[in-house]
Amino acid sequence: MKLKILFTGFCLSTFVIQVQGQTQTQTKKDSLSSEILDEVLVQAVRATGKTPVAFSNLNKKDLAKRNLGQDIPVLMNLMPSVVTTTDAGNGVGYTGIRVRGSDATRINVTLNGIPYNDAESHGSFWVNMPDFVSSVENLQLQRGVGTSTNGSGAFGASLNLLTDAYSYDANGEISNSYGSFNTRKHTVKFTTGLIDNSFELSGRLSNLQSDGYIDRASSKLNSYFLQGTFVNEGTLIKALVFGGKEKTYQAWNGVTQEQIDKYGRRFNPAGMYTDNNGNMQFYNNETDNYRQDHYQLHWNEKWNTDWSTNIALHYTKGFGYYENYKRNQVIADTYGIQPLEVNGEIREKSDAVQRKYLDNEFYGLTFSGQYIKNNLELLLGGAANTYEGDHFGEVLWLRTQPQSHYPFEYYRDKSTKNDLNFYTKASYTFNGRWTLFGDAQLRRVTYKANGKETGKVDDYFNFFNPKAGLTFKVNEESQAYFSYARAHREPNRTDYENGNPKPEKLNDFELGWRYAAENLALNINGFYMLYKDQLVLTGALNDVGAAIRENSGDSYRLGIEIDGTWKISPKWQINPSFTLSSNKNLDYKTQFNGEMKELGNTDISFSPNIIAGNALTFIPVQQLNISLLSKYVGKQFMGNTNSPVSKLDAYFTNDLNIVYEMPLKKWFKSLSLSLLANNIFNVQYISNGYYFVDDSVSESGAVSTYEGAGYYPQAGFNILGGFTLKF
Repeated sequence: MKLKILFTGFCLSTFVIQVQGQTQTQTKKDSLSSEILDEVLVQAVRATGKTPVAFSNLNKKDLAKRNLGQDIPVLMNLMPSVVTTTDAGNGVGYTGIRVRGSDATRINVTLNGIPYNDAESHGSFWVNMPDFVSSVENLQLQRGVGTSTNGSGAFGASLNLLTDAYSYDANGEISNSYGSFNTRKHTVKFTTGLIDNSFELSGRLSNLQSDGYIDRASSKLNSYFLQGTFVNEGTLIKALVFGGKEKTYQAWNGVTQEQIDKYGRRFNPAGMYTDNNGNMQFYNNETDNYRQDHYQLHWNEKWNTDWSTNIALHYTKGFGYYENYKRNQVIADTYGIQPLEVNGEIREKSDAVQRKYLDNEFYGLTFSGQYIKNNLELLLGGAANTYEGDHFGEVLWLRTQPQSHYPFEYYRDKSTKNDLNFYTKASYTFNGRWTLFGDAQLRRVTYKANGKETGKVDDYFNFFNPKAGLTFKVNEESQAYFSYARAHREPNRTDYENGNPKPEKLNDFELGWRYAAENLALNINGFYMLYKDQLVLTGALNDVGAAIRENSGDSYRLGIEIDGTWKISPKWQINPSFTLSSNKNLDYKTQFNGEMKELGNTDISFSPNIIAGNALTFIPVQQLNISLLSKYVGKQFMGNTNSPVSKLDAYFTNDLNIVYEMPLKKWFKSLSLSLLANNIFNVQYISNGYYFVDDSVSESGAVSTYEGAGYYPQAGFNILGGFTLKF
């Protein structure tokens, strides 16, 4: 631990020394804009107009229109092939995203090129960095395998976020928003601007709170962001410290249809128990508590007109726990405690209150070098990262043994994961119209764990991931492309808890056409993703709400994506997107009623065949922007058997977004007023759920199977309103 503290101190001290040694030199503003120079942080993992993959971008202005407290996945809801959901039902707290039917564990996320996915679970938990979007300059979502990136492999998409670019001028802003379910967000930002045209310090503080749409699904969230920048001609050095702290009342158990019928769609069974008088109660601290702090140091150098390099060091520290009231636990098996005799009776089961902790660290480096000359663009890059996680649990109380000494620890596990990768990307343009693209990555992963649930794991993987493609410039306004990518991905911790998983393999074929004119932009992309041993969601959850996956053998996703922008007139604009797909497990088999059933080709879980969205925008005057945001998601199954019990109905929602920016002349630059009316037609819809199958054995030995399902209802009509004061 001391070594890692010294490592972090070295990162920050190196930055300070660089600044102190160079800020004495007067420099003129770099000929490159701040936005272009900052893009160097992510050039190694971003796609460009010449890259033969499907991608979409959102900039700061796009994100700001709806940045009233909802999380990043919800703000991405209108992007092609995207489906989002939230545990609390209103976009605050735990949120989820799927792209082309692939859930968040299969979407590679990087922040300034640094991996963000939890190395062990593969998840991206935005609740740990509330209001991070307020510090995002832009983001890019690559669908499919995309180009090589750092961290775990991309099996549905890659999402890269670039944090705030430096500013030449000092400025600040105060943002506040309020809305339904007692939701509120308070944000303060500042920047010094470039001092002596060289050094800038900027930062942000945020506080978010919400009661949630679902009962007791409350969130108390705090976050911070601090960035120091040094720029001098072709040199850019950035030191960043950011993080967040969250406390959320758990809503990850969902609700059954029987509970909806009896108690209503906002009912939350988390923490439910029966007191000594037989009354239903709810444990008041059924909460998730976690803090995560990130440290990044980036050095970008443009050596000459041909060569530029980037190297980054990073360190992330996370610590937290979740607390549960557990009913009827077999205390000897669960906690290793011998049951006591109570009134002459041996009590083998007991209600309990427990905590499960995670204390983890993630650190390493990323690097890249880019050479551009004439028609050749060559990029070399890679990363070396290590994850260390301690998992341990405590019992805080047992009903049958209230006088025992608490807390006491009942398990402690440790896991370590090392990830090393190297990649090279090259593109060459010939005849002025053809661009040939190649990309190859070598990745070495080792994973060791001694978990109570995982057992002893000592596994390693060597992956080779080649990619190739061709782009043809039809004319100045349009281009066509084709690409092939091979990808591999290792199992996550939960997969090991449920058996002996195999790594996934994917062959991804993409064929597309892009058109960009003054008033019309159109992207059409066809994809065929052929999987071997895909780890598909079974629909079931484990005891902490994590999705259970299994290898499905052969499977595929085949579809077409269309999105665009049409400026009908200076006052009217539409931004539609449409995805039509077929997502199938081939020759799927499963155990049912004690027999192995062959079901043939079945739908892959959580993979709707139709996803569509549209933003219709009206600009009556320059300062006023009115948008109708529409989203349609077709029916989907929560399991892989096409069982009617696992079906989620299609839904169609509409939001209204109004933004008015008023220039101010004296003390402040501008005042922006925003209104977001979500689900204006009050649709009672469900965007996510779970499906399970339980086997029971009768006295005669006959096996029967019971199917069940649970749901995460989303909020009906609700409102968020806010203002931003810039100075």
